[in-house]
Amino acid sequence: MNNAIKVRFAPSPTGALHIGSVRTILYNYLFAKKHGGQFILRIEDTDQKRFVPGAEEYILESLRWLGIVPDEGPEQGGPYAPYKQSERTDIYKQHIQRLLDAGHAYYAFDSQEDIEEMRIRLKEAKVTSPQYNSISREWMKNQFTLPPEQVKEWIDGGKPYVIRLNVPHKEHIRFHDVIRGWVKVDTSVLDDKVLMKSDGIPTYHFASVVDDYLMQITHVIRGEEWLPSMPIHVLLYRYFGWSEQMPKFVHLPLLLSPNGTGKLSKRHADEYGFPAFPIIWNRPELTVKKGFREQGYLPEALLNFLALLGWSPGNDQELFTQKELIKAFSLERLGKSGAKFDITKANWFNQQHIKKQSPTVWAEYFIAEAAKEGITCNQENVIPICDLVKDRVTFPQDFWLEGKFFFVMAPINYDSDTIKKRWNVQIKEVLTDFMHALSTLTEWDHKHVKSLLQASIIAHNTSIGHIMPILRMAVTGVTAGPELMDTLILLGKDKVCARIIAFLNGCKIKLFI
Repeated sequence: MNNAIKVRFAPSPTGALHIGSVRTILYNYLFAKKHGGQFILRIEDTDQKRFVPGAEEYILESLRWLGIVPDEGPEQGGPYAPYKQSERTDIYKQHIQRLLDAGHAYYAFDSQEDIEEMRIRLKEAKVTSPQYNSISREWMKNQFTLPPEQVKEWIDGGKPYVIRLNVPHKEHIRFHDVIRGWVKVDTSVLDDKVLMKSDGIPTYHFASVVDDYLMQITHVIRGEEWLPSMPIHVLLYRYFGWSEQMPKFVHLPLLLSPNGTGKLSKRHADEYGFPAFPIIWNRPELTVKKGFREQGYLPEALLNFLALLGWSPGNDQELFTQKELIKAFSLERLGKSGAKFDITKANWFNQQHIKKQSPTVWAEYFIAEAAKEGITCNQENVIPICDLVKDRVTFPQDFWLEGKFFFVMAPINYDSDTIKKRWNVQIKEVLTDFMHALSTLTEWDHKHVKSLLQASIIAHNTSIGHIMPILRMAVTGVTAGPELMDTLILLGKDKVCARIIAFLNGCKIKLFI
């Protein structure tokens, strides 16, 4: 095995890609790229009972949207192809035979009824965790209890069997985890894991170890839910004679629900109203679940957010580009504790990454959303509007929501509570004088518009704080929005004057003066 860093993400195509898996993908990718290594995608599709058509394509599309491109995989190919485990069965058969020949694996012919009877027997004997192990195997139907000729006869006759790992009795297994340090497990708590199922398909434990070795994986970065599997994997590396080439293992802490009560689940996402998947998962037999993409999250913002859920850069920096994350990332700064999934913080990251991009990018979203309401606008007019409202948006679709008042007709409904609170004769006179002054203005710019407003305020002995909410409502229909002077300039003199007149007339008819 060479010294080049190689990592892999090995999903099962059994459904949508959970957001926790996206974080795992990200950490693998960042680590590989930080060290000039390679990131491999391997599809572990040996569990045919749980296989979901379309899931593999979904995974590939998710990676494309996230901007994470594997160096090797089903689409890219590579020197260790194929990258689907269902296409590697001949390789597994060769390796399982090695374990059988060395006595490290054995044939077991027990039916489900036999195994259930064994578990009942152990429970009656007050065994806490009944399992098929070095003790219980002694009264089961397997290679150790049956005569060799019967074993051969049953195999040749097509009797169903599985191949189990021969786990030693009462032995300590030690392994090192990059985050947790040294871990020791007694084999007495392990069962003889099935390595090859009755249909000839390998289990995860067996296939992943074989593939990681053959593909020269140097680091296995995965969720901590796989930590209990480590002793089995260590034994397999030992039995194959690969202990010196065993990858370094990194078991990531969990992503927790927003209240920290447990592992983040799809149920938690539904409960708190945020997506659980990177992109939409649309299956005919399932409820359609929108993803972060469809909700308007930017991939770079989502990855920035996820990177900091379990990893720290060691300083106060929060906003990162992908290149900056690659440069800063290290396994040594991964935490041991689970991280709460705070969707409010995710929204903040989205806001910040939107601000960093040119308003030209968002003009396209604005124009597309306007078209849905039958409104046509050109990019030249839209770009300055997007630049004006960008500090107020969380998602791309918000640009139209925040700036649509520039294109729709003058407001006809106003917030009655604000008017009741602020409307009086003095405010009416200021607004009237300001409108008349604006109508004669020949230079429409910040300096002159602001000067006229200040003059009207001073003439009527009031303050800018009293007039601004009413003025904003008159020209936009709402009480909050982007910087008002910039808004007036972009609206233009004719629209501003017409909307103030409409507001004054409306107040005459409906209100109190």
